[in-house]
Amino acid sequence: MNTGSTHAAGPRLLSVATENPGKRYQQDEVVALFGVTDRKITKLFSSTHIASRYLSLGEPDENGLLAAESGLDLNRKHREQAVASGQAAIARALESAGLQASDIDYIACVTSTGFLCPGLSAHLIKAAGLRPDVHRLDVVGMGCNAGLNGMQPLVNFCRLHPGSRALLVCAEICSASYVFDMSMRTAVVNSLFGDGVAAAVFGYQEEPGERAAPEILGFTSHMMREHIDAMRFDYEEGKYSFYLDRDIPYVIGDNAERPIKALLNKFGLKLHDIKHWIVHSGGRKVIDAVKFNLGLSSHAVRHTEGVLKDLGNLSSGSFLFSHQRLIEEDVAQRGDYAVMMTMGPGATIECCLARF
Repeated sequence: MNTGSTHAAGPRLLSVATENPGKRYQQDEVVALFGVTDRKITKLFSSTHIASRYLSLGEPDENGLLAAESGLDLNRKHREQAVASGQAAIARALESAGLQASDIDYIACVTSTGFLCPGLSAHLIKAAGLRPDVHRLDVVGMGCNAGLNGMQPLVNFCRLHPGSRALLVCAEICSASYVFDMSMRTAVVNSLFGDGVAAAVFGYQEEPGERAAPEILGFTSHMMREHIDAMRFDYEEGKYSFYLDRDIPYVIGDNAERPIKALLNKFGLKLHDIKHWIVHSGGRKVIDAVKFNLGLSSHAVRHTEGVLKDLGNLSSGSFLFSHQRLIEEDVAQRGDYAVMMTMGPGATIECCLARF
């Protein structure tokens, strides 16, 4: 760790890389593999505004159906896919940032789709060849909002140690949390979530690159305590199944403005000052509620909607998939402000302000 340099600006998001484990499935393929015949459920799969998702599913039997997986099988799937895809995403994120594995001083791993002890951070330190003295943090069970919860301590660490480099890994193998009991409750979840892993590198930018790396300016959080049970994992018959209350889009929409304005007020900004919006791909109704209550256009959340359509809800890492698309689009100009916004269990809204 180099702690001798001084920097006027703050830590920046230097690079992002993503990985999708498993195979890409169209929605009708998933319906067929699970043997769904209920017309209400098949209609749900066709009306989610999702065209395809990557899922880590087994091979079908002679009837074209998937065999039931035990809780042990599901957690094993989570471990194997999270480590393999995490290792691949880390390698590409480091390459993009011009760094080696030995340059990383802190790693934070975020997941809600499986439980590991030692945590995912330990597995990835070994798999990716990080130093044995690297600081580490595992954020487990916080849900779709947790990517920003994992980012904040990394940014704070880099501020305290200006020459340091930090790594965020959001690994969500959502197919390792599938319980298919032919109920509408599980069908809502199973029609929405996909498998995805994202890795992001943080630190100070020594020399300006061809593309501006966004400086992370600040965070806000807002928890709607009265809705603590609206998004949750339930443990039944040896498996975890996720529950989503039907009113979640309205809860998120009604509260979206509060943490956003609190964040912008800290820096003397207004909504119209924000050029880029990186919002969690939480589902069609959730995105629409955020757009309506913040007065955002479809163009403003084009990457959010694109990730949802192409990959589904990727839980904690979905905002990094959207950020990657924004960077690849190459439209952000130096000085542009961006807001990252994630939503999840609590019910909670997390926000981050960045400047290119």
